[in-house]
Amino acid sequence: MRCPKFHAAWLRWVIASVWLFHGLFSKVLDGIPRHRQIVARVVGNEWALAVTLAVGGVEILIGIWVLSRRSPRACAAAQTALLAAMNFLELWLARDLLLAPFAMVVANLLFLAIGWTLALQANESAKLGHESGPSPSKGT
Repeated sequence: MRCPKFHAAWLRWVIASVWLFHGLFSKVLDGIPRHRQIVARVVGNEWALAVTLAVGGVEILIGIWVLSRRSPRACAAAQTALLAAMNFLELWLARDLLLAPFAMVVANLLFLAIGWTLALQANESAKLGHESGPSPSKGT
């Protein structure tokens, strides 16, 4: 099932905004301290701040990557790997700090399904010769 161009653009902004919000607000600005506490369970208190900032930085970069529309399948794969790793570690080492573990997993699966749908659709459009992202300007 294909998303109309407007819906695809809107969904891309939704996906990117989740990464940007959690990267910048939740982690870099420590707007949701529970994120740092979860990281502390994984790496220890000594490294929690540095690793939380690094993860936040990676999440911001993924948000920007989503908006760039460059290499959408690689972007979806990176999102999948990061979310799978984070969810595994959170469920294994910090389940008691999670607000709703089952709902988190379901929401992340839906989130990834949307991301993969957009990525595969963009890849299909590129094969058909339709614009799938910013294109270099043509010289005359």
